[in-house]
Amino acid sequence: MGTFFVALLLIAIVTLISLSLIRDKKHGKRSCGGNCGSCAGCAGCRGSCEK
Repeated sequence: MGTFFVALLLIAIVTLISLSLIRDKKHGKRSCGGNCGSCAGCAGCRGSCEK
């Protein structure tokens, strides 16, 4: 029974984190910090990379 509650809690936490990331992306917030010079995913920055 305890395993069920722990699993439910973990699913809730992951869901809340995912929703927060999606909401931030829709509002244009960046999660990378804006340092494109050292970013491995620079190609995904809407073409605004400066190297």
